[in-house]
Amino acid sequence: MAVLLLLLAVTIIAALCIGEVNYSPQEVLQILFGDGNDVRADILRKLRLPRILLGLFVGGSLSLTGAILQGIFRNPLVEPYTLGISGGASVGVTLVIVFSLEMFWGSLTLAFAGFIGALATIILVYFVAMRGNSVRIQTLLLTGVMISFVASSLMMLMMSITDADKLQGVMFWTMGGLNETNTTLITFISLLSLCILLISLFYAPVLNAMRLGLERATQLGVNAERSVKVLFVFSSLLTGICVATAGMIGFVGLIIPQLMRYIVGTDYRILLLSSFLGGGIFLILCDIFARVIVSPNELPIGVVTGIIGGIIFIIVMTKIKK
Repeated sequence: MAVLLLLLAVTIIAALCIGEVNYSPQEVLQILFGDGNDVRADILRKLRLPRILLGLFVGGSLSLTGAILQGIFRNPLVEPYTLGISGGASVGVTLVIVFSLEMFWGSLTLAFAGFIGALATIILVYFVAMRGNSVRIQTLLLTGVMISFVASSLMMLMMSITDADKLQGVMFWTMGGLNETNTTLITFISLLSLCILLISLFYAPVLNAMRLGLERATQLGVNAERSVKVLFVFSSLLTGICVATAGMIGFVGLIIPQLMRYIVGTDYRILLLSSFLGGGIFLILCDIFARVIVSPNELPIGVVTGIIGGIIFIIVMTKIKK
């Protein structure tokens, strides 16, 4: 934990200093804790700091939910997007862009529409998987995968009948980005992610017991059915708000829990918090890379996480086989 916190601090400082306009660490401290009002101060306070906070909490949240869902399903290949949540959010955002509904709440319209789409998907997956008063794990997973395919098809259908300008907007959103600067929305995501992190730590012993299977966990005195419902709902809601705000940022929820499991072990009391910190560090580093590699232009962060995450995943899997 100490090493991860130190890496997080170094990553945040690097993200503040590095970019099209570079700063020294001393200048960063002077601007953040001083009263500078020039252009350089505005770049740091109004552009880079919100990106860093959004990267920390979105990356941490996606990684946290990935670790939780992998524990619920006992499947290391499950990630937040597997259950169709991202597909539902994508359909909501695509509807707003195709029908030009952004005029209602400005930039918040996309986030709101994405969250409504994700919430509708969560409700649909949950009730389809219900059998009596219990939720069947395998049905939950299969339903999510099928809804993800349906949502992708609906999205492509709308993209095929819209004009080029709107198509570009949809494509830009699906590639992900940390360009949101609304402080209210960033604050909400930050508080929500921290609350769900605390809730998940409370359920860490339950996730440890569920590694033995639902029946064995029940024999150990764990209310596995209720725990699955609570963890699924909270992790899905957190994924939905992250996707609605930052777009489709893949591989974070798959790669980072795997990497942390390889480094710190499988005890969820440590794994959940380390996954949250590791996800934040990873996404901030990817954002730095996306901003500087083709400066003054900027790469979509989803492209960067896909390439780097895929390479890391192959390396980790190779090490595990050895």
